[in-house]
Amino acid sequence: MAYAYLFKYIIIGDTGVGKSCLLLQFTDKRFQPVHDLTIGVEFGARMITIDGKQIKLQIWDTAGQEAFRSITRSYYRGAAGALLVYDITRRDTFNHLTTWLEDARQHSNSNMVIMLIGNKSDLESRREVKKEEGEAFAREHGLVFMETFKRECLILTMRRMALRSVLSTRRQEALAPAVRVLAVQRAGAAVRCCAAHTERAKRG
Repeated sequence: MAYAYLFKYIIIGDTGVGKSCLLLQFTDKRFQPVHDLTIGVEFGARMITIDGKQIKLQIWDTAGQEAFRSITRSYYRGAAGALLVYDITRRDTFNHLTTWLEDARQHSNSNMVIMLIGNKSDLESRREVKKEEGEAFAREHGLVFMETFKRECLILTMRRMALRSVLSTRRQEALAPAVRVLAVQRAGAAVRCCAAHTERAKRG
């Protein structure tokens, strides 16, 4: 199927926070409460429509284990966005967010949109991380934030991220002609400058 844009997103966070379940919910429309640990990366894709245009989203689910961190880093390249996931029932997964965020920003481009997701919000009786804490972390680091456990919530999340990516791409496309003109102008100025120096050298 033809599409107007292709965007790559990665899901990052500690082992066992539900990254693979989120991927299955979004791409396969099914919920799987128990999932084997991801080895390296897993991949899924889904088409959505924005402004009448078909948008293809590639979702890469990365392993949370330290042993696979170097593999995970390679998948930041070319990513339009990242879902940074923690488990609201496990305080340690929230405490590790800063490390994941630093890693993401170090190995990705500056335009990458990062969304913080507090997963398993249906397990309220086991909650260890308050929603207000997630909101405060997101504000401090300039992230988009939400808590989720339902597929419908994640679909809305990905649509929001895709819309941001479309707008960013359109801005870059609009700026591209001006950038090319500026580059030509600078190149022309450099040639003229070089010619002037050569002419003065001949006279001297």
